[in-house]
Amino acid sequence: MINHLNGKLVEKNPTFVIVECGGVGYFLNISLHTFSLIKDEESIRIYTHLQVKEDSHTLFGFMELTEREIFRLLISVSGIGSSTARTMLSSLSPDEIKEAIASGNVPSIQAIKGIGAKTAQRVILDLKDKILKVFDMDEVSHQKNNTSKEEALSALEVLGFVRRQSEKVVDKIVSQDPSLSVEDIIKLALKNL
Repeated sequence: MINHLNGKLVEKNPTFVIVECGGVGYFLNISLHTFSLIKDEESIRIYTHLQVKEDSHTLFGFMELTEREIFRLLISVSGIGSSTARTMLSSLSPDEIKEAIASGNVPSIQAIKGIGAKTAQRVILDLKDKILKVFDMDEVSHQKNNTSKEEALSALEVLGFVRRQSEKVVDKIVSQDPSLSVEDIIKLALKNL
């Protein structure tokens, strides 16, 4: 198994990178999250996951160990393949996926292209306990934050704001101060939208 690559960044695209190590160029499929973290430097260290199938060997690259761990958890769910997991990590950050799974937030996962209600529920059902254990998260605090966050998002939708845009602003606000009331979250979000 290839754990990581240390080498020269030859090519960088939103969906893949090519890293040269010892004269061999490795093609690594990446998420948009990883793409945003890759600096335009000559040397790069990237963590990998090798997927071996009957007809192909595919390498996936991750700038963070956390993202690779979440990718591996996602592909362990029945119905989630590597391309769907990569799409999920391109749509939401690893922290947002962790939060959504830990708090049972089906709409957040279902908002990802290609994920239906049943698949979103299966992801939460299969991974909630693993996410809480692996990342040592506290379920109670996430439930409280999620309730305030969801109420604030619903209110912003009623006011005519696009949910995806609102969600990014609200997530940033909640991450900075998790103890804010729904009203305070809405007020701060209105200033930033």
